[in-house]
Amino acid sequence: MDKPQNTPDRPPVCDYEGSDYQTSFWDQGGRAYEDGAEEVALKRLLPPGGKTMLEIGAGAGRNTPRYKNFDTIVLMDYSSTQMQQAQARLGRSERYIYVAADVYRLPFTPGYFEAATMIRVLHHMAEPVLALKQIRQVLQPGAVFILEYANKHNFKAILRYLLKRQEWSPYTPEPVEYIPLNYDFHPKAIRAWLAEVGFDLERQLTVSHYRIGLLKKLIPTKLLVWMDAVASLTGDWWQFSPSVFTRSQAVGGPEKAAPEAGLFCCPECKAPLGEPENEILACSCGLRWGIQDGIYNFKEPV
Repeated sequence: MDKPQNTPDRPPVCDYEGSDYQTSFWDQGGRAYEDGAEEVALKRLLPPGGKTMLEIGAGAGRNTPRYKNFDTIVLMDYSSTQMQQAQARLGRSERYIYVAADVYRLPFTPGYFEAATMIRVLHHMAEPVLALKQIRQVLQPGAVFILEYANKHNFKAILRYLLKRQEWSPYTPEPVEYIPLNYDFHPKAIRAWLAEVGFDLERQLTVSHYRIGLLKKLIPTKLLVWMDAVASLTGDWWQFSPSVFTRSQAVGGPEKAAPEAGLFCCPECKAPLGEPENEILACSCGLRWGIQDGIYNFKEPV
């Protein structure tokens, strides 16, 4: 699923094109506990509602129904087939906008969104700070950003390190790439990066404390999710779980987009894009971006 890119502003990306990830990993993968634990975390962190929500790495739309108090939700993923699966799940309506795009080159107007989420996505980022900078640019001041990341400073990694069963240290701040384009991050690094790009961290929740096959077999899912929900409340004090959710507020610039501003801008030159004509969004720089079966494709110009 890896698609390497070779220019400095285009880091390599993990492409789920053609993947049955939703079915194999979630629907049939025995992960009802993890899904339930993430649902609890989102309920605790989401704002009451709003007009515009950006879901980065939306995949097949597993979490999208949980953003029920937003008027418009933009689902974005690098994979066009994931967007097709989300569209099949959620349907076509004015409420959902499906976009295939690169997080390192977001095609959205600066200061447009009131909220954004990025769940189970950052662990594929070779350049996480660059991705976070792009996200910050499309959020208006005061917007809420919910980020989930894979935590290298978890109990299992610490134990393995102390028993000399792994070489990399869970205590150092640099990311660890355990397989190509799959990274674990240290909580201190995440906090530093969020502050660097213009986010004020408000809350942390630790999630999936009991991600152990035997426990998931022995303990009923609802009880395990409840146990996780209680343990997650310690997230502001310490982070030892494999997954951590954060809620931050966007501070500083850019300013809120003008009421008449459109949703899209060119991902290359950042000029605003007008209304589509014949399923094409044409930019003044000469690039043209296509729409196919209701999905905006900003991965490559037509």
